[in-house]
Amino acid sequence: MNPPSTTHVRWLIRPLALVLMVSMFTGCMGVKIVRIPIPVPTFGFGGDKETRRKPVDVQSNQTAAELPSGGMVGTASWYGPKFHGKRTASGEIFNMNAMTAAHPTLPFNTRVRITNLDNGQKAIVRINDRGPLVNGRIIDVSREAARKLDFEQKGLANVRLEIL
Repeated sequence: MNPPSTTHVRWLIRPLALVLMVSMFTGCMGVKIVRIPIPVPTFGFGGDKETRRKPVDVQSNQTAAELPSGGMVGTASWYGPKFHGKRTASGEIFNMNAMTAAHPTLPFNTRVRITNLDNGQKAIVRINDRGPLVNGRIIDVSREAARKLDFEQKGLANVRLEIL
């Protein structure tokens, strides 16, 4: 068997080179990703780290009544195991055994007195997260706060919020 002549080799290499060049050029003409910075909404006080918040979609039929004293009355729920150890909207690690809560608009580190209107139990929590993301609720508390307010088993409670 005779070795292939240079003419045959050229005819074999040319199509391969053409395929390689076409694939290189079409790879460069792909979709260009452009990153556009989106401003972080702030809660009124200028935009320091403590008042930044994630946008929250508040449903139009959310049931919450504002009191003349600046408080609120509505439904509370609690969250815990699924989020334990994960970052909150404020950047800290969520601890379901701490006295913390999630509120859609209050600045982080705001202290709130919560009164369970069903049984009179009271607890003070610190806002460190955004939520609740469920229609009709005004605050999500940690599991420990739900225990102190005595609605851990029930899951929901009618509450009054007072900003301290």
